[in-house]
Amino acid sequence: MPYYVYLIRSIKDGRWYTGFTVDIRKRLGEHNEGKYVSWTKGRGPFEVIYYEMCKNKEDARKREIYLKTGMGRRYLKNRLKRFLALTG
Repeated sequence: MPYYVYLIRSIKDGRWYTGFTVDIRKRLGEHNEGKYVSWTKGRGPFEVIYYEMCKNKEDARKREIYLKTGMGRRYLKNRLKRFLALTG
């Protein structure tokens, strides 16, 4: 079963959150409803701005952990440079 590592952005305050799931649409709805993750409560609505597919849960978890490091955040900022320039 594929897993997805995703990056969402709060439309309210512009902050980012990284996580992983098997169903991005369902998980986005849960974040927007304020379920499960205390960090995202009250920060919605959110939009998915990036995601990657992994073949298994272990790979997805490791990728999520990497993307939350300094080098991972730099990777995302570089990868999303054009998108970030267009959206301010």
